[in-house]
Amino acid sequence: MAAILGRQASEAGGGANAPVQQFNLLRWFSLVSLVIIGSVAIGVGTVSTRFLVSESLERDAMLSAQFIQTLALGEMRHHGLEGMEMGDVLVPHHYDGMLTRSTAESRERARSEFLDHLSHVPDSLLATIFSPDRTVVWSTNPDLIGQQIEADEALDEAFESGGRVSAEYNEVEEGRVEQKFLSPPKMFFIENYIPLTDAKGEVKAMVEIYKEPVDLIDRVNRGYRMIWLATAIGGLLMYFGLYWIVRRASLLLAAQQNQLVANSTYVGLGEMSSAVAHSLRNPLASIRSSAELAQEMEGPQARKCVDDIITQVDRMSAWVRDLLLCLRPLQGDSEQVDTLEAVRATLSNFDQQLARSRIEVDCSADTAPMVVSHQLLLAQVLNSVIANAIEAMPNGGRLSITATPDSSGQWLNLTISDTGKGMSRQQEMMAFKSFYTTKQGGLGIGLIMVKQIMERFGGKASLTSRENEGTAVCLSFKVAERTA
Repeated sequence: MAAILGRQASEAGGGANAPVQQFNLLRWFSLVSLVIIGSVAIGVGTVSTRFLVSESLERDAMLSAQFIQTLALGEMRHHGLEGMEMGDVLVPHHYDGMLTRSTAESRERARSEFLDHLSHVPDSLLATIFSPDRTVVWSTNPDLIGQQIEADEALDEAFESGGRVSAEYNEVEEGRVEQKFLSPPKMFFIENYIPLTDAKGEVKAMVEIYKEPVDLIDRVNRGYRMIWLATAIGGLLMYFGLYWIVRRASLLLAAQQNQLVANSTYVGLGEMSSAVAHSLRNPLASIRSSAELAQEMEGPQARKCVDDIITQVDRMSAWVRDLLLCLRPLQGDSEQVDTLEAVRATLSNFDQQLARSRIEVDCSADTAPMVVSHQLLLAQVLNSVIANAIEAMPNGGRLSITATPDSSGQWLNLTISDTGKGMSRQQEMMAFKSFYTTKQGGLGIGLIMVKQIMERFGGKASLTSRENEGTAVCLSFKVAERTA
């Protein structure tokens, strides 16, 4: 039977020369999801920060343009220069020689006050005014006045479009003549071109302002930190949330796979064992009948041989009975069971055997809640565990039984311990394996039946043991819900 089962397991696994590489779901998900979520988070953070900067600079440029254009309009109205625009004031042309003395003085005052305001724009590094021929007519840097700027694409675009143009720089470009600041910028700076038109809407002057907006830079830096922090936290939460779900799914799949393998093994073993057991029944019955007839013959030697035959046949019959009982599907619906009452009933069946073996019973539990189990199957569990404990103490000892609810009140732990010879570490690990036994003539299915019955009703069975100190079997039951 062992050879057949071994060959079946080898065939199911593909043979020693053809190992099956299992797909590690959790590992691959961890790597792939980390790469994907990390890439998405970095992409979202980069796009968000760029959008923040561009929108902030665009709004700052718009506010600067509105401020200067409103300032120019206010100066013109303040000095009563109706019909004229600031572009005409800054770059005079056909009005020269045609204005009265008071109008010329008002125009000069308007120009002077506008330039004074322009030179005190907050966060300004440099303010410059260009005429249509790209000549500097005024600047906060006197060295630039009178110079003509050539090959400046941003300036040409501003004059040609007649609209506002802005750009961002991280450092001063050596080839840009107009970037001669009185004080060097500490961080990035902004260049804004603001058009000033005449009454016909033609650009007569272009105001260029270089700004280092300290407040804007602080807001952008705070925005950077908030965006990247939110992106990192969101990515980590998403990753660990998905990782937890996939880990649970992976564990569940692994458990189900193990259960399927175990079920397949038990099905094959059950079919094989059932065939063997049914085949043995009739020969065993015939052997016992013949032995009983031979027992009536004369001669002590014949009687001894016959007694040995009967003993061995009884042992084989017990094996067959236990094997069929183990392989039979568990039947019975769950019900509320009093564990202590079941323990007392089981102990009463072992009264003579306990007395004969000089075993003292210590059952310290007085009350315990009702648990989910089955009356007959629980009796089978207790019979098997207590019988093992008695067999472990042939020279006497103590059998202790305790019932302790856990802290949550949802489980009841029934512990049955003995002071027998105990088990080694290897024997303890093999205790719940099929057909493993340390007893002479045992079949090794008692604890397997205990585990199956406990798990059938949602419980658990565990075992701890030490050599020469004893063994303790813990049966964990689900506490039954109280009915009104």
